Amino acid sequence: MIRFVAALFFFILTGFSWFGALIGYGIGTLIDFSYRFFSPRFENGEASYEYYRKSNSEEEFTLMLMALSAAVMRADGKVLKSELNFVKAFFHRNLGDRFEVSHLQMLKRFLETPGIPLEKICENISEKTQPQDRVLLLHYLFGIATADGKITQSEINVIHRISLLLGISASDYQSEKNMFVRESNSDYKVLGVDQSASNDEIKKAYRALALRFHPDKVAHLGEEHQKNAKEQFQKIQQAYEKIKLERGLV
Repeated sequence: MIRFVAALFFFILTGFSWFGALIGYGIGTLIDFSYRFFSPRFENGEASYEYYRKSNSEEEFTLMLMALSAAVMRADGKVLKSELNFVKAFFHRNLGDRFEVSHLQMLKRFLETPGIPLEKICENISEKTQPQDRVLLLHYLFGIATADGKITQSEINVIHRISLLLGISASDYQSEKNMFVRESNSDYKVLGVDQSASNDEIKKAYRALALRFHPDKVAHLGEEHQKNAKEQFQKIQQAYEKIKLERGLV
């Protein structure tokens, strides 16, 4: 709890600076660590350090994910209950008992902040994640935008900007977008091929995507991210099956 309060305090104190938030988070971490270090729940300092080394990395990523979530939620000038419920459900399932009121307070602060430093956040995420992890993050953001059953151009623009800052390829971006924003040739775009592609090219593209984005590839990200991966994998399969049916492929 202390780490989030400190992060919020320094975030505001430094003029809504992302680095200020991280500094506050670090100070709060040290205070919280001091308490945990001497807590009777741990037998020795080494156990305390190992616990905190793991949790700190997870919570830093959670903080950044909250900021990106807020950027998409407020993109069209209004925050809908369906979007908030989507984000709350995602973090609650992913964090389990570690999900706290402070997480929602942090999300609220980001929603109220005039400018979220997307460049710095995306740079940090890019340094610590694999390409397929970042594409999966894009899938989550599109999920927020379509939680109310529709998506606005302003939401698409924000997600597109985030994808560029994360270094996601145009093909991967179009693939994810067309899983949610359907067009006449969306199934082909999901597979990353042109509508004029040969049957062999389509099969090859599907196999490459199926191998690259298999849910087992993101098991390290946690249960809820793996759930997103399964949904993403299913959409890839559905696109391929529709093309097969359209072309009469066996």
